[in-house]
Amino acid sequence: MKHKVMPPAVTGAPEFDRTFRAQQNCVEFYPMFLTVLWTAGWFFHQELASFLGVLYMFARYKYFHGYVQSVKGRLTGFYLSVIILICLITLAAAGIVNSFLDEYLDFSIMKKLRKLF
Repeated sequence: MKHKVMPPAVTGAPEFDRTFRAQQNCVEFYPMFLTVLWTAGWFFHQELASFLGVLYMFARYKYFHGYVQSVKGRLTGFYLSVIILICLITLAAAGIVNSFLDEYLDFSIMKKLRKLF
């Protein structure tokens, strides 16, 4: 309504197009974010995964508002959100590997690390 684009149209003024594309990009990344957030929290560490989840939401906020203002304004938020997703994926994979090793080979990396510290 703000840009006078009536549904089902999805093109209009450049400001509308940037806003619509930013919203679509956020929707496209949402399932992957939820999956790795849940997996990292379940298998690795809940507090760390939660902290990274909050940082991801902040990065997406920066991405969205930067993209609405200009196309190049999205890059900082986008790169930050991708780095956070990579961290979450790494934590999730490490947690799954540790769980597998503990369950099937009776070797827990986390238990060994706790004994060291």
